[in-house]
Amino acid sequence: MANILGINLNELTIDRLIQKIITFLDDGQQHYLVTPNPEIILAAGQDEELFFILNKADVAIADGFGLKITGLLSGFNLPRITGADLSMELLKIAAQKKIKTLILNWTGGLSKKIDIESSLSQKFTDLNFQVLDISRDKFLTPEIIEQIKIFSPTLMFTNLGFPYQEKLLFHNLKKLSSVKLALAVGGTFDFISGKARRAPKIMRQLGLEWLWRLLKQPKRWKRIYNATIVFIGKFLYVNLINRWLYRPSVACILYKKENEEKKILIVKAEGSELHWQLPQGGTDRNSPAVAGRRELQEELGIKNESFVDKKTFINIYHYKFDRGSDHQANKTGAVRIYRHRGYKGQKQSLYIAEFKGKDEEIKINFWDHTAWQWVPSEKLIENLHPIRQTGAKIFIKKFNSQNL
Repeated sequence: MANILGINLNELTIDRLIQKIITFLDDGQQHYLVTPNPEIILAAGQDEELFFILNKADVAIADGFGLKITGLLSGFNLPRITGADLSMELLKIAAQKKIKTLILNWTGGLSKKIDIESSLSQKFTDLNFQVLDISRDKFLTPEIIEQIKIFSPTLMFTNLGFPYQEKLLFHNLKKLSSVKLALAVGGTFDFISGKARRAPKIMRQLGLEWLWRLLKQPKRWKRIYNATIVFIGKFLYVNLINRWLYRPSVACILYKKENEEKKILIVKAEGSELHWQLPQGGTDRNSPAVAGRRELQEELGIKNESFVDKKTFINIYHYKFDRGSDHQANKTGAVRIYRHRGYKGQKQSLYIAEFKGKDEEIKINFWDHTAWQWVPSEKLIENLHPIRQTGAKIFIKKFNSQNL
């Protein structure tokens, strides 16, 4: 398993991947496959929900020559398998094995429903398939879900483009019990329908599809620039510069008063049943106060008016990442995000705020946390994971010194 800028990528050859997919179709479980390219991976660095979903996939294949290069620089020989090539192989298998196949087609895309139906009927005469036009909403409508259930497909493709297709798969797959494998394949069906042309084979083999796209669609220059120059530059910076740096971050003490007692909110990190910690996150070039407020809003879902700034302490604790600990090895935990941005550790500031809202307002995001609770301030340390206790002792001392 390779890891490029925090995203796990499988090292399967096309033959081994096909065998794995056949197993997925027969094992009775539900699976989804994603095809990250450099542009998607860059976006995942800013979109934590997308980051989480990509790393939760059963298979993530490297789609893009930039990933081939960065894989080699990281010591991995990543086979480059495009979503278009993989989809064609799977459609052949589905036709041969009489596997019901569904294509969820974006209504705003190049290919219309009739285009896909016509091309598939010609190319795969034995394929039992259905095409449904949908929007880019995260959740399927009850009407679409009912249509899917009636058709009862085993194999499902989505072509909404990122991040819409990945989020749709993640949030809807469990509602579609017949689907055993779902794939996010971007513009694949535009190639199949003939609405878009792939680069000549020699250019694909040389990793020059980006140049072909630029020549065919000059307006895409910014996207192509990001997927080549920006992506490679980001990779080099993370691996050559960040490894010597501590990531600026902020830990948050959100407290409330109940009678004469102060209680502090803690959260349980996704991916671990035992890892309780204070809400925290990177400052991302903001002041610790601004970053702390943002973390409480994003991680806990609470409104700006529901808490009041009290105090901020700058860079009062730092630590190196323990690459051997269970938490650091979590597949999608927040600390994993930090580690795979190449930093050697974190330097933490402390943001303190008083909660003035109601507990019902607290809605944790699923990609960071799985639970939350209030604990008495004097029992904070004993309720935290051991790896968090050293820093928390410094934080609670600062908190108690303020006589809030």
